[in-house]
Amino acid sequence: MRPQKDDTFRWECMEYAELSTSLLYRILALRAEVFVVEQNCPYQDLDGYDQEALHGLLYKHEEVVALLRMLPPGLSYEEASIGRVLVAQNHRGRNLGRHIMLKAIATCRDTWPGQPIRIAAQAYLEAFYADLGFLRCSQDYMLDGIPHLDMLLEHG
Repeated sequence: MRPQKDDTFRWECMEYAELSTSLLYRILALRAEVFVVEQNCPYQDLDGYDQEALHGLLYKHEEVVALLRMLPPGLSYEEASIGRVLVAQNHRGRNLGRHIMLKAIATCRDTWPGQPIRIAAQAYLEAFYADLGFLRCSQDYMLDGIPHLDMLLEHG
C-alpha cells in the first residue's frame, strides 16, 4: 500500500513576544527571500511595526510555508491592516495565499471588531484581493519600485 500524502496545513497567530528567536529568524529570512531577492527590491523590511503586529503563520509540518502580519488600527493606517503577505515559492499554486488571507481577515475581525481592513496591494494582485472582498480605494502608486494600490475591506 502506498503511503498517503499529508496535505494538511496548520495556522498559528502569534504576538511578537511569543515568537522564538529561531522562528523570528525564519520569518525574516523568508521575507527577505521573497521581497528582496525574488522581487529584486531592496527595501527597509524592519520598519518597527513587527513588535506591534500579530504574525500569521501557515505551517506544513514544521516548515513555515506562508505568512503575513496584521497591524492594529492607528499604527500604519487608521484601519486595521494586513501586510507582508507571502507564500514560499515552492508552495505556490495551492491556494495558500487565499487560505492565509481568509484566516487573517477572520483574526482581524475577532481582534478589532467593527474595523475595516486596509492593504497596500501589489497592483498585479488586485483581482486576487478583490475576490476576497477588498475594493480599490486609491490610484496606483510606486512603493519601493513596485506598482501598488490601496484596497479596503469594510467591516462585515
